[in-house]
Amino acid sequence: MEVAVVVTAHDQRELVVEAVASVRAQTAPCAELVVVDDGSADSGSLAVLDRLRAEGVRVLRQANAGVSAARNAGIAATRAPLVLVLDGDDRLAPAFLERVVPLLDDPDVVAASSWLGLFGVATGVARPVGGRLVDFLHRNACPGTAVLRRAAWERAGGYDESLRAGFEDWDLYLGMLARGGRVAIEPEALIRYRTAPASANVRSMEHRLDLVRGLVEKHRAAYAAHLTDVLLAQEATAIRRLADWEALVAADPALPLGEPTFGDGGMAAHVRVATARAAG
Repeated sequence: MEVAVVVTAHDQRELVVEAVASVRAQTAPCAELVVVDDGSADSGSLAVLDRLRAEGVRVLRQANAGVSAARNAGIAATRAPLVLVLDGDDRLAPAFLERVVPLLDDPDVVAASSWLGLFGVATGVARPVGGRLVDFLHRNACPGTAVLRRAAWERAGGYDESLRAGFEDWDLYLGMLARGGRVAIEPEALIRYRTAPASANVRSMEHRLDLVRGLVEKHRAAYAAHLTDVLLAQEATAIRRLADWEALVAADPALPLGEPTFGDGGMAAHVRVATARAAG
């Protein structure tokens, strides 16, 4: 199937050139490519956009309205049945489309993506797992860089343009999966995800509780239908993170234990760490 690629940008200068170059370097070329500028005001960024246009890249400009509005505008301006959305500060490995697009040959798959290779201030590999609606209720399970089935994007109403503080991807996936289907993930780091202290993902964590509350209220029927699964999944995450803390402080006596917490397994972990340290 043909794929359109939508690259969104806002005051990102040469980073957008890198994103576009990674699209052009795909081993399985896309059918359409459009860059949507979300109201850049930086002169250097505007010059970059002019240069891309002069090189034959289709560039759309809009007043600053947020990444959701930019993605919706880019998708609406293309025709292919599949659409890849890519942030202007990230890049794709050359085999991304070659490996990920075939996952959508399964009509049950509404979107597909891959693991992420982090670069910048932090490095490593993030391994989202995808899945069905229930797998997305307690946390987002797919990167923002993903190949979307256009029909599923339309049925979900597109990206929610009121979500300008974050979680617009998570919200879209919940909407797309509400009618069934699944999100598929290629288990290879084919997204080059740029990490920076001022990134939108980092900033959204400052408002995480409010953003999650908004998702629960918007998708209340889904959360109510799977309440037990959501609570158990959250508890499983808390247990894993407490175990990680326990192993870390047990291995290094120089780290302070702090006060034991009550009612969440913290007291038991405190006792186990103290016992391990006493045993030497």
